[in-house]
Amino acid sequence: MRSEALPHPTVPRLAGTNAICRVMLMGMARLFGSQTSLREANRSNLLECIHKFGAMTQIELAEATGLSTATVSNLVHQLVDEGQLETQNTVRNGRRATLVALVRSQGLGIGLSIERHDLRLTIIDHSRIVLAEHVLPLALNHKTDTTLRRAMVLINETLSSIGADASEITGIGVAVSAPVDSRTHTIAVPGILPGWDGFDIISPLSNAFNVPVIVENEANTSAICEARMGSGIGHSDFVYVRTTDGVGAGIMTHGELWRGVTGLAGEIGHIQVDPLGSICSCGNRGCLNTAVDEFRLVSLLSVTHGKMTMDDLVNEANAGDPGCRRVIADAAVRIGTVAASLCISVDPEIVVVGGKLAMAGTTFTEPFAESLQRMLFPSALTPIEVVEAQYPESCSSIGAAILAIDHAEHSRLTATEPSR
Repeated sequence: MRSEALPHPTVPRLAGTNAICRVMLMGMARLFGSQTSLREANRSNLLECIHKFGAMTQIELAEATGLSTATVSNLVHQLVDEGQLETQNTVRNGRRATLVALVRSQGLGIGLSIERHDLRLTIIDHSRIVLAEHVLPLALNHKTDTTLRRAMVLINETLSSIGADASEITGIGVAVSAPVDSRTHTIAVPGILPGWDGFDIISPLSNAFNVPVIVENEANTSAICEARMGSGIGHSDFVYVRTTDGVGAGIMTHGELWRGVTGLAGEIGHIQVDPLGSICSCGNRGCLNTAVDEFRLVSLLSVTHGKMTMDDLVNEANAGDPGCRRVIADAAVRIGTVAASLCISVDPEIVVVGGKLAMAGTTFTEPFAESLQRMLFPSALTPIEVVEAQYPESCSSIGAAILAIDHAEHSRLTATEPSR
């Protein structure tokens, strides 16, 4: 009795097709699949390279990605046809070359995030495609004028790197790690961002680039980012909790950012958790921020781990360090307890968590969610889901850029409205 090879389940058995043909068909199927996966990986590699380093020639792209010049050329042609890339002629080292850049739609929005230690820049176009991002470290108690000058230089240098010009900027948004008075567009509570109290952030940037400038709290801009591009899509009412050097919240209601009368809505980092606790930078005693800011958290590990930063704390926790995981989990419980009070007040659909502590993943989110649910109504009709931010670190500057475009468009429409 002659045995016969069974057909592969993904290759149909054809009349008269012998075993060798079937093997060839299976090999072709696998080859086709692998080639498709490789092509997609090469596309992603090329786009990520341009996103990270800005406009580059095709030869520079080949060197940076490790792809052949022929492969780069083919991918660039495909992506140009799809409207994702654009090319222009240039000269490099005395020779003609083709410069490749991401397509820009209807001008550019600039987002700046100014925190205690860092200055972050994000450039997007009107279709919300992130074209470039950069981070600069800042000195402790950095000076206002020096920081803004560095920001202006960084904007111009980054524009040049992506083949853009300052004339394409439609607006600039500035996110600061402090409460912002929505009436004066200055920092509302003295002492929280030292040196910036009462400082006019808008005029220097507006005069330098001749575009509208808006200033907002970083938790609020983060909420805008997640609402338009991240985990808040499809949810008109949600709370964003930002956990970096201190805690803040952005509240989205009916699809709009809720600032309150003066712009101080969502400042949960300044809710008292210990009546006998340390004095907070806001002047009150025992605020949540005194228990979960960077200095407090890393000081808990100073004996066993030495000098650390918030980044060190999160990285070590993600690597499995039990002490760092315990510190982050305990902080998550305290933050979740305070966030629960906010949720009882505003009744959101979901809570989005972002910032550096949230980048510890389940080490943070699980105890946070448990603490949150424990303090909510036990028989609530719909439990509040806790989700991680899609942009846990860069959302403040991205949201600032989105607000900049919205603010510029509103200013333009207001200017063109006929007077009555």
